[in-house]
Amino acid sequence: MGMGFRGTVTDAPDFDASADAETLYNAMKGIGSDKEAILDLVTGRSNAQRQEIVQAYKSSYGKNLIDDLKYELTGKFERLIVSLMRPQAYHDAKEIHDAIKGAGTDEKCLIEVLASRNNQQIHNLVEAYKDAYGSDIEEDVTGDTSGHFKKMLVVLLQGTRDEPGVVHADLVEEDAQALFAAGEEQWGTEESIFIMLLGNRSVSHLQMVFDKYQEIAEKPIEDSIKSELSGDFERLMLAVVQCIRSVPMYFAKRLYKSMKGLGTQDNTLIRIMICRSEIDMLDIRECFRMRYEKSLYNMIKEDTSGDYKRTLLALCGGDDDLAGEFFPEAAQLAYKMWETSAMTKVQLRPTIRPASDFDPADDAQNLRKAMKGFGTDEDVIINIVANRSNAQRQEIRQAFKSILGRDLMKDLKSELSKNLERLIIGLMLTPAEFDAKMMRKAMEGAGTDEHSLIEILVTRSNEEIHAMNAAYRAGYKKSMEEAIQSDTSGRFSQILTSLVQGAREQGPADWDRALVDAQVSTSCNMALAR
Repeated sequence: MGMGFRGTVTDAPDFDASADAETLYNAMKGIGSDKEAILDLVTGRSNAQRQEIVQAYKSSYGKNLIDDLKYELTGKFERLIVSLMRPQAYHDAKEIHDAIKGAGTDEKCLIEVLASRNNQQIHNLVEAYKDAYGSDIEEDVTGDTSGHFKKMLVVLLQGTRDEPGVVHADLVEEDAQALFAAGEEQWGTEESIFIMLLGNRSVSHLQMVFDKYQEIAEKPIEDSIKSELSGDFERLMLAVVQCIRSVPMYFAKRLYKSMKGLGTQDNTLIRIMICRSEIDMLDIRECFRMRYEKSLYNMIKEDTSGDYKRTLLALCGGDDDLAGEFFPEAAQLAYKMWETSAMTKVQLRPTIRPASDFDPADDAQNLRKAMKGFGTDEDVIINIVANRSNAQRQEIRQAFKSILGRDLMKDLKSELSKNLERLIIGLMLTPAEFDAKMMRKAMEGAGTDEHSLIEILVTRSNEEIHAMNAAYRAGYKKSMEEAIQSDTSGRFSQILTSLVQGAREQGPADWDRALVDAQVSTSCNMALAR
């Protein structure tokens, strides 16, 4: 049983996308638009249904619904309705993009979105961002931030936190001690410990760690973070801790802050009301009511106006100050059942140890230690890299990013001496990246190493060639085919171009023989030409 019933916006029954598209079309036809019809319809449908309406609108009228809404509506109401029409991941992507692309960076937005999303939401956001803006969210975020703040954002962007329910019982106390030792117990702070533990352990695990921490430090971890860390990094870590304790309470606080005092932070208000309307708005309302002794509904009502207000209230879904509205019994019962099922899950899941004691996190940290400070401990590096399979090395690369927010390849390149560096980097690359690099080497600089080109392309399977193509494009920002065509000519170029398609029929020997013949004749021609 999930928590689906904790949202306020659900699928409309008897849903008809074409009829809805027509209603919206008519609401925008002629002079002025029927804003009430628009807001009733949009808030009365789930996000998935809204996507179908966008499609139906295009099919019926050959127009883009979002563009039409932008044209017809204005101000905050327009921003709210248009945001509701986007798939959630694309809405998150736009928030992040706007936060880093404008003048100055909106760190508060980065913190709120990245601290509160679960792994799946983070992966969806990363994909949506690439699709919408053609660039890599991690590169864009790191280009615009710095220091420990940047590293923690990189860790969160990996979406590799242990899933809820995974508890390493034997590590709870150890983790709490490590956090205490990294901050309160010493002069100065070891931020990397905070980043690693708060960025990678599961929510269930960390809740236990925080209880233990309070016993050891005799104060909540929030207080330690406030005294040990500073600036945006401190704000980010506090948000992460609050989300681990309770996501709905975190959003209740953010909503209250966005409306109290003079003026309203409309961006924040819109973002939260939209993104939580189908997840946990009922829980947020409950937290809000408990903490501020007034309903979210009333606060929105006092703080906003017009169609904008009516839309927000529809997303809020009800006034908890009304008698009986607050947490009806059915919801209470369901919540209890959900809680017990969540509790039992925790005890049933032991820690699964990977075979032969491979621990990518441990390796990542040992590699970092070997490179940190003055001089480099090459033996440690060789020992780790040479004794792991390629698949395990890829896990180490990922762990290095997840735990430390750093790029292992960059660190190795800057720390190792020439020949050792070539060897270690070669080992750390995936087979496809290594092939791509060899192809690149064979073509760059004066003259072309035809033998290497032939050897690589003739001996690789179709799958390997496809993987190599992708790695080449990712690494060198152009296709291998383009590179080959600009670097070779005539019949030889044609053969390589055909090989690089990776469309060879697997098997028939005559094809292979033809290739070998072609290879022999081109080699002869090249020898003659020299």
